[in-house]
Amino acid sequence: MTAAKDRVRLWLRLLKVVRGIEHELRDNLRRDHATTLPRFDVMSALSRNPDGLKMSELSGVLRVSNGNVTGIADRLSEEGLVERIAVPGDRRATRLKLTAAGQKEFSGQAAAHEAWIDDMLGGVSAEEARTMAARLQAFADAAARSPGSRKVKDTADAQ
Repeated sequence: MTAAKDRVRLWLRLLKVVRGIEHELRDNLRRDHATTLPRFDVMSALSRNPDGLKMSELSGVLRVSNGNVTGIADRLSEEGLVERIAVPGDRRATRLKLTAAGQKEFSGQAAAHEAWIDDMLGGVSAEEARTMAARLQAFADAAARSPGSRKVKDTADAQ
């Protein structure tokens, strides 16, 4: 077997694991918190930025289009979980910030999310998790430096 085939096999296994975990997280969020993973991701990004984020910054952090963020922001705002704040000097820009209710709601979701991940990856020791995370970060850093490749950005450290 060639090294290239080994790497493809590794990629396929990583993808299978990530998709399986993501599927379970989506189901758990829907069942236990009546929410979706994209909503969780928006609230997570806002929780890491207590002063809020402009819509364009939020879409950049999440690596999705402004249109994807707008619909989620609208619904979170209607539910009183985020507030829209005008950006001084820019009539078109809006900053999103978690409300107190949003912070409380996200806190419960984040605790559950952490417990689910801990349970799903319970067979991995803390040392193995650190080693694997460091190796994946080294890969992401190398990919970001590679000419002509799209940057692989790690957002896990921010969560």
